[in-house]
Amino acid sequence: MQINHLLEENSIAGKFVAQLRDTEIQKDRMRFRRNIERLGEILGYELSKTLKFTSKNINTPLGNAEVQLPETQVALCSILRAGLPLHNGLLNYFDDAENSFISAYRHHPTNDENFEIVVEYLASPSLEGKTLILADPMLATGRSFVNVMKALEHMGKPKEIHLVAVIGAEEGIAHVAEEFPADTKLWIATIDKELNDRGYIVPGLGDAGDLCYGGKLQH
Repeated sequence: MQINHLLEENSIAGKFVAQLRDTEIQKDRMRFRRNIERLGEILGYELSKTLKFTSKNINTPLGNAEVQLPETQVALCSILRAGLPLHNGLLNYFDDAENSFISAYRHHPTNDENFEIVVEYLASPSLEGKTLILADPMLATGRSFVNVMKALEHMGKPKEIHLVAVIGAEEGIAHVAEEFPADTKLWIATIDKELNDRGYIVPGLGDAGDLCYGGKLQH
């Protein structure tokens, strides 16, 4: 798997990641969602450089211009809930993409550190022969990405797969690399080293879904 680590070089994206992590700033849910959306736009821009383009002549008010336009058929798939603002950021740039939505959540059957990833809801077009962009802001254990990809298998085989995340843990990235095709590309803003006993990224930023949309009842 090819890993594209955005903050290996300093950029304005580092400011948005810092605000996502900051316990004071992240109390503002609107700003939290917008910062994830911004990072989706930046990661989508970087990803777009790898897509296939074709030449086209267009008319301007003063003449004729040759332009390069993407010809790749893109399908965006986000993991609910936290994936929605990241999806919106990607959709701002890939505005003619088809869209998939899937739910994946952590279920702690014994209310301890052990959990399973449960996938319940899926709405998707055919993915056959398309460029699939799978978005989830937090790549912790990597099990959400893996289980979601398994759930999408009956929707057709994508031509290529791109994973987009804001923060990931080294352990989760290694797991995804083992489970996904070797030519999969990961686009990620920043990478942390550790997971805690409950499978959350450290230092991370907390629960991205709750910070975007508020707390939830456990079930």
